[in-house]
Amino acid sequence: MDYGKYKYEQTKKQHEAKKKQVVVQVKEIKIRPKTSDHDLHVKIDHIKRFIARKDKVRVTVMFRGREIALTDAAKELLEKVTQETSEIAMVEQAAKFEGRTMMMILSPK
Repeated sequence: MDYGKYKYEQTKKQHEAKKKQVVVQVKEIKIRPKTSDHDLHVKIDHIKRFIARKDKVRVTVMFRGREIALTDAAKELLEKVTQETSEIAMVEQAAKFEGRTMMMILSPK
C-alpha cells in the first residue's frame, strides 16, 4: 500500500469518527425567587424540550437586592423543577449557592 492511500484511509476514519460524536450543549434557564406558577411552567416546558434534544440544562435562580433573603423560596422552586422533570431528567449537580445565584444542573436520563 502506498503512503497516499494510507493517509486517505486515515482521514476517512477520522471523518467517520467525528460524524458519530455527540456534542452536548449546556443550556441555561434563569428564574427569580418570585417567579409566578405559570411562568415557571413555561420555563419547565423549555427545560423538557432541551432535555429531549439530549442537552444538559443549568437552572439558575438569580437574586437581586433584598431577594437574597428568599433562599428557601429558591430551593422550593428548584425542587419543583426537579419533581416536574424527574421522568426524563436527573440531577447531575445539586443546588448550590454561588454569590448572588443558586444553580443546579439537569442531564438527560
